Amino acid sequence: MATVAPARVRGGQGVAIVLLVLALLVGLAAYALVGLGFAGTVPTDVAEYGLGMAALAFGAWGVVRWRAPDADPVILPTVVALNGIGLAMIYRLDLSYEARGRSSYGFADKQLAWTAISMVLAMALLIVLRDHRTLRRYTYTAMVASLVLLMLPLVPGIGHTVNGAQIWIRIGPAGLQPAELAKITLAVFFAGYLVTNRDTLALAGPSLLGLRLPRARDLGPIIVVWAVSLAVLVLQSDLGTSLLLFGLFVGMLYLATERVSWVLIGLGMFAGGAAVIATVVPHVHARFDVWLHAMDDDVFNKAVGGSGQLVRGLFGMASGGLFGTGWGEGRPYLVPYAESD
Repeated sequence: MATVAPARVRGGQGVAIVLLVLALLVGLAAYALVGLGFAGTVPTDVAEYGLGMAALAFGAWGVVRWRAPDADPVILPTVVALNGIGLAMIYRLDLSYEARGRSSYGFADKQLAWTAISMVLAMALLIVLRDHRTLRRYTYTAMVASLVLLMLPLVPGIGHTVNGAQIWIRIGPAGLQPAELAKITLAVFFAGYLVTNRDTLALAGPSLLGLRLPRARDLGPIIVVWAVSLAVLVLQSDLGTSLLLFGLFVGMLYLATERVSWVLIGLGMFAGGAAVIATVVPHVHARFDVWLHAMDDDVFNKAVGGSGQLVRGLFGMASGGLFGTGWGEGRPYLVPYAESD
């Protein structure tokens, strides 16, 4: 039976507040710079935007301070800063599309709304879940839920294919990627499993060239996750979700055991499996062909599934040089699906 060390109470809440203020300033500055770079003026709603983000951020900080005083004080400011930068970049796309007479669909407004919903839900979860260790009771329930979510896009009638990847479900006018929810349930499953079995996974097994290798019977979980990730790659034609699924497990496995051998085994298994599948499954082979031969004329000019988006993105990054052209100075309208990819 694995032992669980008691949580260490962290201090430095003053540092956390300073970091949170800096994170808000980063997002606010990015938002203002987009307006300056594109139109020469600061957006008129910059004050309202800043106050709204500050209310959400400090509300979340207050709940974390109350319900999880031992939490790492760096995580929330980091999330706030990254989210603020992302919002500014999406706002830049709205400005670009509107200037060229295209509908922007209010991408920034939608993202801001989802930011507010997500932070409120996160605060509610902290309030409702008094002790995160109770989630260990639902380790295998989370596993089943994850598998169901990952397979939902394959269900006839609700599964929806977008640009060759079958990762969406659509019910009426609403659409979502179940894999996004599966990231949460998978983290619960992986954490519960590793807490229960980490001593066995970390200490048992022979040594080879300085690396402690796992026993054959301990390879079961990683083989199962490996198989599921490759199934996602084959059935849904989505390398990103497949790699994220397997990478999440291997990363948490390393954090739990501190054994480099698990990382090496995991990378080898995924690379080998993906290479084999790329040679025998046509639609997966096509994805790798786009990656490896992006500049080929035939690949670039394909009407569907070609490398046009990839190549335009590469040229866009190259034209910006090492440090870029500045906020609001790019030409995102040249790249298809810039708002999502």
